[in-house]
Amino acid sequence: MSISYQVRRFFPLVLVAACILAVAWVISFGTLPKADFAFANGDQIKTVDPSKATGAPEGRIINALFEGLLRQLPVDQPPDQTGSIPLKPTTRGVAESYSVSEDGLTYTFLIRQTAAWSNGRRLTSDDFVWSWRRTLHPETGSKYSYQLYYIHGAQAYNESRVEVDQPVEVELNDRPEHPSGQNQLFPRGTMLRGILREIRDVTAPSGSGGNEADTAPVSEPRRIYVVEVKPQLNGRVQWEAQGRRQAFSSHPDLVKTVQGEAVQRAQHILPDFHRTVQIRAPNPRTLVVTLSNRTPFFTDLVAFYPLYPVCRECVETHGTPAWTLPENIVSNGPYQLEFRRIRDRVRLRKSRTYWDVANVDLNTIDAMAVKSETTSLNMFMNGQLDWATTVPNPVIPELMKRTDFLSAPMLTVYFYRLNVERPPLNKPLVREALNLAIDKRRIVEKVTSAGQQPARSFVPPGIRGYDSAYCGEYNPERARELLAQAGFPNGSGIPKIQIVYNTSEAHRDIAQVISEDWNVNLGIQTELRNLEWGTFLDTLSERDYMVARSGWIGDYPDPNTFLDMFVTDGANNETNWSNARYDELIQTAQVETDAAARMDILHQAEQLLMRELPIVPIYFYVSINMVNPRIKGFSANIQDIHPLHILRRQQ
Repeated sequence: MSISYQVRRFFPLVLVAACILAVAWVISFGTLPKADFAFANGDQIKTVDPSKATGAPEGRIINALFEGLLRQLPVDQPPDQTGSIPLKPTTRGVAESYSVSEDGLTYTFLIRQTAAWSNGRRLTSDDFVWSWRRTLHPETGSKYSYQLYYIHGAQAYNESRVEVDQPVEVELNDRPEHPSGQNQLFPRGTMLRGILREIRDVTAPSGSGGNEADTAPVSEPRRIYVVEVKPQLNGRVQWEAQGRRQAFSSHPDLVKTVQGEAVQRAQHILPDFHRTVQIRAPNPRTLVVTLSNRTPFFTDLVAFYPLYPVCRECVETHGTPAWTLPENIVSNGPYQLEFRRIRDRVRLRKSRTYWDVANVDLNTIDAMAVKSETTSLNMFMNGQLDWATTVPNPVIPELMKRTDFLSAPMLTVYFYRLNVERPPLNKPLVREALNLAIDKRRIVEKVTSAGQQPARSFVPPGIRGYDSAYCGEYNPERARELLAQAGFPNGSGIPKIQIVYNTSEAHRDIAQVISEDWNVNLGIQTELRNLEWGTFLDTLSERDYMVARSGWIGDYPDPNTFLDMFVTDGANNETNWSNARYDELIQTAQVETDAAARMDILHQAEQLLMRELPIVPIYFYVSINMVNPRIKGFSANIQDIHPLHILRRQQ
């Protein structure tokens, strides 16, 4: 029996089953005025905070609510040789224009006079300084803070790295209680600024009242920071004036008198942001940013949502996460958050304060929380959705014949993360065996079925000037040999491996194929665990897994966006893998000015990644979209980014 016959037979059954689900959906949530445009956004979003988000569902909403200095928009040109339309940053963000210094290190952005927040306040360069500082602040915990590391001084600030004779900022432990009752990063405690004069390592807690120190061992070094605190006049720090010497520590057991010197409790001791991090706002319309090294993709970064501004007074008034509630949120993008129904939808309404509101066509947009590909397809077929972002894999061959099915290669990889601290995944030979035992071609031909390509590298093909490094291809016999070398002949002694994935029929189907391959080829038993989106993200963040489904969309067309994830303790690493040589290569690539040499360095880094395999690449994506033919402005592009504000409905 041919595959095409099975698909045709199955397709009507899919629609019938989905119809029942869709009817139940409508009944359970009542009726609402129909939006001008509705799309399936996958699982319900976790946040709309640009500093806290990491997923594609969140990114679509944030790109509608907020806007950065630049925008990534499909260029007005035919598709490239892969069939995709490239993206490029443009000045259609809040920056009216920008310039770059001759040495390529200093970027000067001119902000539009008409850029405004939804509360009517004018948007200024200080909003970017404050927002980027918030993203970098270690207490914010942004997983994308490293995207700002290219700015001089940013990484040291985020990592709380201070040096003697360096300007520092000290936040005292006296934050006022926030109305929400939570200990909020904003508003802050009392801020003192000065020059760090001494760092004392204290290997044991000190006694009180000047007594000799307790000699009991401690688990980690404790430090006392001696700062020459500078006086302030009318809110300005007098850096040239004589200051007073004062000792601080963030450890409660050191807040006492040590060798006759009082030690005051500090919430944070960080490099002084304004003097060490090169982000400047000389006037309300000008933002000046100085990088440590030439960064050819910096304009792509400022068009990426972690570098979008947020409204300071909104965050300070309501706290995190309450500032993102529909009744509180202030945004600067083409849309405002009208309401959110859990497990139903997010409704967006056109913002009347957006600088380019005259060119925004759609008044209301519904982002539907539709996890099921089957439900999504049926809602599209019966007119409830204008855009289906996923469809069931079995019917893709039939859908590809339709004119409303849009697909093109993407700069995206589907892969499995392996927690290298969970035995036996701590053994590289085991990880290599798992990779060799997966028939990736069977997955793309029998499961995904939309033209995806099996992956033997982590970096997708198509990046100009870059040659990917490869892991081994499907070879069950070699996989069994490696497993035996690792001490697990025929899988003997290997505990059941749990594969976790976020709710999706496609992820489940792929996990089932991989589970079968590992069982048949290696004798390994597996368990599949399905998690809701928010729980899944928390599980990855907490490293509470053995094997986890993952995907990564290139944030910009450069191998660095894939490879810099896996540096030691990288916020998006989430595998517990660490390799000093890999870290060194990524760092070297950041300072290399010769384009060809830089690509070779990144190639060497990927070679290490593909040899040690803390991740197993499965396939390279193609975009899969069902789009109402009456919607104009939608195009298949290499990053599958579709700005909602440029879409138009043809009457």
